[in-house]
Amino acid sequence: MSLLKIVMLVALTSCGYGHDHSNIKNMDTSLLTHPIVKDAIDALQAGKADAWFALFTADAELYDDGNKMDLKKFFGAAIGHERFTSIDKVENKGLDVYGRFHSDKWGDFKTYMKFHVNAEGKIYKLEIGQADY
Repeated sequence: MSLLKIVMLVALTSCGYGHDHSNIKNMDTSLLTHPIVKDAIDALQAGKADAWFALFTADAELYDDGNKMDLKKFFGAAIGHERFTSIDKVENKGLDVYGRFHSDKWGDFKTYMKFHVNAEGKIYKLEIGQADY
């Protein structure tokens, strides 16, 4: 095999962090019991920004490790480049999700997402951050 073919094969199968992502598309989401949270995680995993943003109120708030962020700007850049690689635990009636996460920019780490859903079934607040569990 030529050097060019080897380089192309490596580039197409690796994100540069020396690990396999084959489990991402088939990740077990059976722990996700809240339907809105499941829809959100499914949209994030599939890189579907329209489906993701449709689940939020127009004025939804995002907090990253306690710091208020612009939800549309943050996830506009993240969707398609960030995803869970495993769901490890779910708490708070299915609204708090903890798992291993991959970011093309930041690498791999444990994270949490805490969803706040209003009576109309829309996410009005999302808290995210690195988790230690």
